[in-house]
Amino acid sequence: MPAPERVPARRVSGRDALDLLTRGELHVEGQIRDASNAVLLCRVTEGDREAACVYKPVRGERPLWDFPDGTLAQREVAAFEVSEALGWGLVPPTVLRDGPYGEGMCQLWIDTPDEPADDSRLLALVDAEEPGEGWRAVGLAEVGEGRTALLVHADDARLRRLAVLDAVINNGDRKGGHLLVDGDRLYGIDHGVTFNTEDKLRTLLWGWAGEPLTEEAAGALAALRGRLAEGEPLADRLAALITRAELAAVRERVAALLASGRHREPSGEWPAIPWPPI
Repeated sequence: MPAPERVPARRVSGRDALDLLTRGELHVEGQIRDASNAVLLCRVTEGDREAACVYKPVRGERPLWDFPDGTLAQREVAAFEVSEALGWGLVPPTVLRDGPYGEGMCQLWIDTPDEPADDSRLLALVDAEEPGEGWRAVGLAEVGEGRTALLVHADDARLRRLAVLDAVINNGDRKGGHLLVDGDRLYGIDHGVTFNTEDKLRTLLWGWAGEPLTEEAAGALAALRGRLAEGEPLADRLAALITRAELAAVRERVAALLASGRHREPSGEWPAIPWPPI
């Protein structure tokens, strides 16, 4: 989907983007109508700075039986905080702020090509029993008329990091449409259904299930465990976004990953793949 008109003359990123998202004035320019919750396309401006962004007001959230009302925006911000603490920058800059329709999540818009190049594809359906070189198998998917195809994802280091992040935040909805590629950067978006105390991990990124974590991932998780300790700045920020029980569950998931030294496997108690998968 194209960004709002008047693409900014210069791109903002990092702390500059967070500052602009927090302090700038939001101008609503459109709405993504096929989203399950209210998603508004905005322009955020301050002085000579401007950028496209997404604004999800709390009042536009649809109630969910397994998540307290009015908490999805906070979970999106908490996912960004954990991503930054891991050092991988997998979630676009995201803040919680007041806007034209009240408090909500505000996230930097990521421009993506309408048609990605073949060598940048992350997901595919193949008419084969094995995924082939450079791909990881997820499982069989129905493709119509009683036919099935093998759903695969790229054997990509960026996706592998995202699989670790999703295991930490207990992401209940990692669909293909929630993966964005901007140049050589990969981003995951739509993290409203995360941080539940019950195991709800649903993802398309099962290609490394049960395999040993990389040294990089183990090191990042060890550092994250320290930052999640009581009294640490990250722990304090998360405590303002999710419940104490949910924060304790994050610590437990990080400890479990480090103890096993392996990528998560499906629990068998919850559907492992989101629907629709893309």
